[in-house]
Amino acid sequence: SGLDPHVSSGAAAFQIARMATARGMKPDRVAALVEGLLQQPELGILGPARINVLELNLALDEMRP
Repeated sequence: SGLDPHVSSGAAAFQIARMATARGMKPDRVAALVEGLLQQPELGILGPARINVLELNLALDEMRP
């Protein structure tokens, strides 16, 4: 819907190669960043693990080669 600032960990993992290509980075660097920004479910059980897209994009900007 464009309202939720998060994507699932699976959706982020699916897009790692595309993000790496678009930013001229190695996929393993992007994957490590995604893993580092992974937010676990609330209380360990409420909802899926997720990635905040804004935080990911800002971190990718900082890593620009």
